[in-house]
Amino acid sequence: MTRLKTPTAISGDAYHDIINKYHPELGFYESTYKDLHQNPELSEQEERTSNIAAEHLRKIGYSIRDCIGGYGVVGILKNGAGPTVLLRADMDGLPVLEKTGLSYASKKEMKDQFGHTVPVMHAELLYAARSEWKGTLICLFQPAEEVGAGAQAMVDDGLYTRFDIPKPDIVLGQHVFCLYKAGFVALTAGPVLAAVDGVSVRVFGKGGHGSMPQDCVDPIVVASHVVVRLQTIVARELQPGKLGVITCGKFEAGTAANIIPDYADLELTIRSYDIKVQKQLLDAVERIVRAECDASGSPQAPRFTYNAHAPATVNDDDSTKTLAASFSTYFMENAGPFEPIPGSEDFSVLARAINVPSVFWALGGCDPAKWDEANRKGTLKEIPINHSAEFAPAIEPTLQTGTDALALAALTFLDS
Repeated sequence: MTRLKTPTAISGDAYHDIINKYHPELGFYESTYKDLHQNPELSEQEERTSNIAAEHLRKIGYSIRDCIGGYGVVGILKNGAGPTVLLRADMDGLPVLEKTGLSYASKKEMKDQFGHTVPVMHAELLYAARSEWKGTLICLFQPAEEVGAGAQAMVDDGLYTRFDIPKPDIVLGQHVFCLYKAGFVALTAGPVLAAVDGVSVRVFGKGGHGSMPQDCVDPIVVASHVVVRLQTIVARELQPGKLGVITCGKFEAGTAANIIPDYADLELTIRSYDIKVQKQLLDAVERIVRAECDASGSPQAPRFTYNAHAPATVNDDDSTKTLAASFSTYFMENAGPFEPIPGSEDFSVLARAINVPSVFWALGGCDPAKWDEANRKGTLKEIPINHSAEFAPAIEPTLQTGTDALALAALTFLDS
């Protein structure tokens, strides 16, 4: 792996002075966030969101590359000789009907992912503060994170080869989580997010009249056995202490109560930290599905489609240690460890593609008063989390903290 030279140490007070001196007004960014929240766009449909990001970066003074791997946008700011730092954000929303009751709730039957505006805001701060650092800053807005395809699509489209984008020395990113209170940043070396594999499974039966199942092979029964049996992989096959998750989030079959259909469809998500565990889980899924189909007399073999993949997010040890020191001196008691979770991101694809280190941290988003009350009552697990219809990050101090964290991370690895 290509390594950055050890950054020059800067005091916490110096970071505070730089960030406070060049910090932009929040009003514009707050209104932009509310606009994006009300008008989210699904994966691979982020045209409006990407245009907003590109136009603002261009207005600030960045050189723009757009339509990379779909609606991917990159802003480049060259500021003399020095390291190249890439800061990444994702743009796509989710097909969830929002139930937050917010005045700026989504008007569409989907919900935005929070995080669109923070990178543009810190990009303005770092542009204004360019007398304080040397190097090259890359602000990357990625499409299709929710389907685990956007980062690889940008790489495959020539992100580092045909758009005259400098190869970064390090890739940095953050994501809001209501597991932590707003104003808090969480960072840990090593695995922090799991690998994800999406698997679509079709099991086949022999259709017929619902009153005569003896003349049919019922794929709903076959698929039901599959779903139950899959739960034994983690419970009975995986070594204790190893993370593994297999969830069937969609089960679809049939058209009427009195018709036994010809097939049933399952949609699975599989999570793991370890490559060997990942292979074990995938192999076990295929083995069990095939065996259940054989046991039920299915007329043809099941069909598997692998439609989403992202590697585990593993923070580089040395770079994480360096950034954690900056976060600790700047945010003080509002910085702490990032407890690994089985959620997934394709963020690390951007670093793995060119063999450079990456660091990803959590940005707290839960209203501090609500978080403190839930923590006191022992009900933190009841706080609506990412992908919930009631997920509602507090705009402040999340916006301020996210801006500071991204700017601080860039300044940590650029030449001072």
